Amino acid sequence: MEKKNVQHQVHLDAAAHLLAPGNLVAEAGRTGLDNNLQRWIEDLKEVHDNEHLHPIITDLQALKAHFGSGTLDGQVISRLLHRLADNTALVAHLADGNAQPRVVALSAALATAASFVAGGAVTPKEDLQHDLAENR
Repeated sequence: MEKKNVQHQVHLDAAAHLLAPGNLVAEAGRTGLDNNLQRWIEDLKEVHDNEHLHPIITDLQALKAHFGSGTLDGQVISRLLHRLADNTALVAHLADGNAQPRVVALSAALATAASFVAGGAVTPKEDLQHDLAENR
């Protein structure tokens, strides 16, 4: 297996671990979170000519900026995590070999983290309704 593919799989596993309930909140004030998000962004940018990844990269950058701002808003974080979960699920079929189940697991971890951060109060449907209301 190519070294780069193994690194991407390790990064996917690390991202899923980071999103486990409680881990994201614990890491919010540490540089480890910023580094993990940046590594994830860079991995996605390495996939050329894939417009389906652009929304994921954009939301990861927004999430990274939000965590770096020092003022954390659970609703903003939850909304970004829900969108990341949905968009990650949409592109899971693009992953090769052993990366595909990791991308699926990452999507599930993102959805779980979104609900955890929101205290379980925000469903994907409510998140979509909020996004639609914001865009009006």
